Amino acid sequence: MPPPVSTQVFRHMSDRKVLFLNAAHPVLEARLQALGFQCDHDYESPKEVVAQRIGEYTGIVIRSRFSLDAAFLAKAERLQFIAREGVGIEHIDTAWAEAHGIRVLTSPEGSRDAVGEHALGLLLALMNNLARADRQVRQGQWIREGNRGVEIKGKTVGILGYGNMGRAFAQRLLGFECDVIAYDKYKVLYGDYFARAVSLEELFARADILSIHIPYSRDNHHFIDDAFLSRFRKPIFLVNTARGGVLDTAALVRHLQAGAVRGAALDVLEYEELSFEKLDLSRPPEPLAWLMQADNVVLSPHIAGWSFESKEGHARVLAEKIEALVRTAD
Repeated sequence: MPPPVSTQVFRHMSDRKVLFLNAAHPVLEARLQALGFQCDHDYESPKEVVAQRIGEYTGIVIRSRFSLDAAFLAKAERLQFIAREGVGIEHIDTAWAEAHGIRVLTSPEGSRDAVGEHALGLLLALMNNLARADRQVRQGQWIREGNRGVEIKGKTVGILGYGNMGRAFAQRLLGFECDVIAYDKYKVLYGDYFARAVSLEELFARADILSIHIPYSRDNHHFIDDAFLSRFRKPIFLVNTARGGVLDTAALVRHLQAGAVRGAALDVLEYEELSFEKLDLSRPPEPLAWLMQADNVVLSPHIAGWSFESKEGHARVLAEKIEALVRTAD
C-alpha cells in the first residue's frame, strides 16, 4: 500500500493546482489562492475529457457532478485530496483513494444548521397539514376540521443517526417540550443535553416521530425497510433529510397505506440521479407516483442543506481542512 500523503507534495508553489468541477462559493478559491494554489475550473466537460487532464492536479473540488471511481482516480497521479462540497461520498471510491494516500475531505459542518431547520420545517408542515391546507385555500376551499394538527409537545422524537445533522435537528427541538432520543450504530457515548442515547429497541418502543440522519452506504441501503418499520410499537410520523437510498420507498408506501406511518416528509428520494440535482417526474416509479398524490406526504427536492448560508459554510469548512492539510505537509 502506498504511504500516506507525502510531506513533499505541497512544498513548492508549482505543485499546488486544484481543479474545480463544480462551482463553489468564492471564499474557497480566495483562500486557496492565498495558500499559493492555482485554481482551474471545468464545469461542463464530460468525465472522459476531464480524465485526460486530471493528472496535472493535486486537488479536486467537487459536489456530485459525476462519480470518482477507481478508473478515474488512477489517472490522477498527483492527486492528494478530494474536497467534497457537502456530505455524501457514495459517488467517490473512498477505499481506492485511502489506499493511494488521497484524502477525502467533506463539509457536513457547513450545512448542518440548514438541515436541522429544514427537517423541523418539514415536520411542522407534516403534522399541521400545511402543504395540503395551502393547496386547498388556493383552490378556494376553507377546510378547518379536516386540517386539525398534531402537536410536537409531549411526543417522543426518535433520531436515527446522531452526527452533525441529527444533533442540529435535536438542538432545534429544545423549545418544543418533547422527549428526544437518538440511536447511532456508529457511535458510543453520544448522548448529550439535546438527546438521550438509546438502544434501537427503545427507539422502536417509544418513538412517535422518526427523523432519519444516517449516511448512505451499501450496508445502509434500504436500512429502513418493511421489517424495520414493522417494529415500531406506535404509528409514527417519518422525516428523511438524509439519503433516499436508506429508505425503501415501496415499503414506506405500504406502511402509509396501512396507517402504521401516519405521514411522511421526504427531502430525498431513492430515485434521484447520482448528481442529486435531477429527478424525472414525468414518469415516476409507482411508489413515487403514490407519494406524489398522497395528502399526508410532504416532498421537497433535496434542498435541506441548500441555503445561501450553507453555500458559504461548505466553502469555509473545506478551506480550513485544506489549510490544515497544507500545514501538516509543510
